[in-house]
Amino acid sequence: MLDTIGAGAMEDLAAHLPGAIRFQGDLNIAPGQSEYEIMDYFRARGAENAGAAGAGNWASFLGAGVYHHYRPVMVDTIISRGEFLTSYTPYQAEISQGTLTAIFEFQSMICQLTGMDVANASMYDGSTAVPEAALMAMRITGRGGVLVARSVHPEYREVLRTYARFSGIAVEEIGFNAASGALDLEDLARKITKDTAAVIVQSPNFFGIVEDIRPAAALAHEKGALLVDVFSEAVALGVLEPPHDADIVCGELQSFAISPSYGGPFVGVIACKEKFIRQIPGRLVGETRDAAGNRAFCLTLATREQHIRREKATSNICTNQALIALMATVFMSVYGKEGLRELGVQNLSKAHYLGGKVKRRFSGPFFNEFVVDAAGRDIDQMQRALETKRIVGGLPLRRFYPELAGSVLLCCTEMTRREHMDQVVEAFA
Repeated sequence: MLDTIGAGAMEDLAAHLPGAIRFQGDLNIAPGQSEYEIMDYFRARGAENAGAAGAGNWASFLGAGVYHHYRPVMVDTIISRGEFLTSYTPYQAEISQGTLTAIFEFQSMICQLTGMDVANASMYDGSTAVPEAALMAMRITGRGGVLVARSVHPEYREVLRTYARFSGIAVEEIGFNAASGALDLEDLARKITKDTAAVIVQSPNFFGIVEDIRPAAALAHEKGALLVDVFSEAVALGVLEPPHDADIVCGELQSFAISPSYGGPFVGVIACKEKFIRQIPGRLVGETRDAAGNRAFCLTLATREQHIRREKATSNICTNQALIALMATVFMSVYGKEGLRELGVQNLSKAHYLGGKVKRRFSGPFFNEFVVDAAGRDIDQMQRALETKRIVGGLPLRRFYPELAGSVLLCCTEMTRREHMDQVVEAFA
């Protein structure tokens, strides 16, 4: 092979790389080992890693949009089946019924979960779903301004600003109430105008506070704007009333049996009221009948640049997260309505146990995340002290909110154990 490509030695294949980044010498593995011995060696090294599950067995109080929930073993069993594993792209319905069936069920379940009439075949993640919802609102209203709450996930807002740079979106932020942590309605009333296309709020918001979106929806509708409700913790939808007052609901389903995996891949979603269906980004799968009269599925609406002229497309996102969306679909099927409610209650109960033993920064109602006031304390030292007990502490908020430099965001899920919560209380005491 080297002769064929004109190379003199294996080293020539990496000759274009700078010497400083090329590995020199031999691997730190004893010579003469078989493949299975080398595999055993690496499994042992992997077991030394710290993780929220598996061999590392660390407790984690991190949330902030990526949550440590239990993954039912049924999920990987189902998604590995041939009906899904070998299914072709949904464009050719006759040979992709497995994928189309799964997407149809996904859409149906998301509508039940969010209280909306229609949901798309998923988005890349929650962060890209937010600007897509903003663009959707702009197309519907013909306006160019967007108001987004500062209590929306900071990284979601950052992606929105990235979209806005070259999409003609005028983005302005709404403050949050310093006492409750909820949306500042007076600030919203001051800033909303007749050029506002959408008001974007999150519930539970980044601080874990459950928002009452009805007053925000009323202010938005009074000015002819749309209300976009965002979620990053989907388990909350198991116990909270669906956001019926919103016009568009978008968010992240990572909590539904999708591993944190160093930050992705995840799966986002957009759902809306039926009257906005023609402006929803991505594609929709619908039910039909085949030539023999059997129940079948096909792409019903696909207003993407791959199907129509680019300038008329509702989105230039080229695909949906079909495999990851399938994981979420299996999760929802396994838990069911009552199971998801019970899961939500577990999260709620554990968070309120811990939240009742520390000094909370905000007074608003919360689900499974809350902000702890650690003003005057060395937060880094507290985090290191927890790490000696194999506990990953929460998220210091100074990175995203300078005014909350003395605060830490903590999260409890069904995976959180009481002894670890008590150790966190001790660290903050």
